[in-house]
Amino acid sequence: MLKKRIIFTLLYDNGHFVLSRNFRLQKVGTIDWLQKNYNFAHIAFYIDELVVLDVSRSQRDVNRFSETLKALTKGCFAPIAAGGGVRDLEHARTLLRSGADKVVVNSALFDDQRLVANLAQEFGQQCVVGSIDLKRNSDGVFGLYTKNGSEMKCESVSDLLEKIPSDCVGELYLNSINQDGTGRGFDLSVLNLCPAGLNLPIILAGGAGHGLHLLKGLCDKRVDAVATAHLFNFVGDGLKKARALVTEQEIQLAKWPPPNQVEENLRLTDGVKN
Repeated sequence: MLKKRIIFTLLYDNGHFVLSRNFRLQKVGTIDWLQKNYNFAHIAFYIDELVVLDVSRSQRDVNRFSETLKALTKGCFAPIAAGGGVRDLEHARTLLRSGADKVVVNSALFDDQRLVANLAQEFGQQCVVGSIDLKRNSDGVFGLYTKNGSEMKCESVSDLLEKIPSDCVGELYLNSINQDGTGRGFDLSVLNLCPAGLNLPIILAGGAGHGLHLLKGLCDKRVDAVATAHLFNFVGDGLKKARALVTEQEIQLAKWPPPNQVEENLRLTDGVKN
């Protein structure tokens, strides 16, 4: 039985990490602020994966984002998925060479499926994460959005999800724009939009504001992982407490050794080498 996962998502906008609420961005701080408040060499013990997305609204600076990614991931042993406007294989290679283990694609899932196929062929299907942004519109019907939520596709969500090349994607990251950044919990109804025959792991995102929200998402059998991008609600020991809450309810998560044990092992290893 596969372990379920808790994922922390970081959103980056041209030099700053940001909070997002319904896809409206608020600057929080630079890489220095982030490293001061989130030591990822330690945070990694309380998450199963880190997702870093370049959601820049103006022209993206891939090299600058990659340098930030390198600094961010130094000493972080958790798997890292990175993306945002991935446009070609070289863009993906740059992210992978900067510390990412997977590449996240969004608009290309529908606008450039040849690129998605090439990514899977070059790096492997498990390396490709499909990101889906969903919004319940004023008529109550969900729409699927691309390009940072700025464009709604004309077809129904179900039809679009049916067209995803599932043999080229390792998992899907389902994000609710309505719940995004609200801290009011996940919208589990987005799971009903997935085709019955969809055989891809599902990451549920959008709305988690505390540990109970993560727990509720993980209790749904359709969900393989939950993600939160709320920088303020999980600062300090927030992720540690959230993981403890989830494991107390016998949700099967990976068990990492405590940070002090790893540090002691590293110290002993260095001593042997010297």
